[in-house]
Amino acid sequence: MLDKDEILKENIRIPNHLAIIMDGNGRWATQFNKSRSFGHYEGMKRVIDIVKASSDIGIKYLSLYAFSTENWKRPLEEVSYLMDLILVFLNKQIKHLHENNVKLNILGILNQLPPKQIKKIEEALKLTENNTGLILNIALNYGSKDEIFRAVKKMINDVWIGAIDKDSITEELFYNQLDTGNMPDVDLLIRPGGEKRLSNFMLVQNAYSEIIFTDVLWPDFSEKKLIQCLEEYTLRERRFGGL
Repeated sequence: MLDKDEILKENIRIPNHLAIIMDGNGRWATQFNKSRSFGHYEGMKRVIDIVKASSDIGIKYLSLYAFSTENWKRPLEEVSYLMDLILVFLNKQIKHLHENNVKLNILGILNQLPPKQIKKIEEALKLTENNTGLILNIALNYGSKDEIFRAVKKMINDVWIGAIDKDSITEELFYNQLDTGNMPDVDLLIRPGGEKRLSNFMLVQNAYSEIIFTDVLWPDFSEKKLIQCLEEYTLRERRFGGL
């Protein structure tokens, strides 16, 4: 278990909002001549580890990219397994998350998922809605360009029906229409797996995040690797466009 006091003694900066693009499950499985599904299952285990570690060290918001709007293009067998994995994760872990005061939040279009998954997710959201600890954002059927489009469309509709005046539209109002609502921007984005792109993930919220790309594949992303990333983040000078 990570010790927050020990980490603070080492002057490691703790991001308020950490985001992770969980990448490399399939390639990890290929190394062992296993199916991509095996890699996804091992990747789910790392979710559990990193959620716990993030909570232990005082991260307030953790956003994990689990399934994008583009992932529907993958083979049907793989998509079906990923959908089943949602149920496996919630059935096994939601009680534990609740007991540890974690609040679950979903980024993306929930109503396009299969009915069983929607029902289970809604139950998990209801169970944890009053928790005050780590806010865990799981991006499911999520794409940032789609998120931005939905936010703009909602504001246009609100102007059309007279709910708001067009002159009252502000940056803050726009932010509140995003799936993250009034949550703070991402401080640190980590992408395991060796790729060096954002892949349509939280484009607005990552406007001034520090980004760390690592070749470590997600199933091998340990608590130790998380701390190494935080150590690198600590050395970054965040200027937000200033000097």
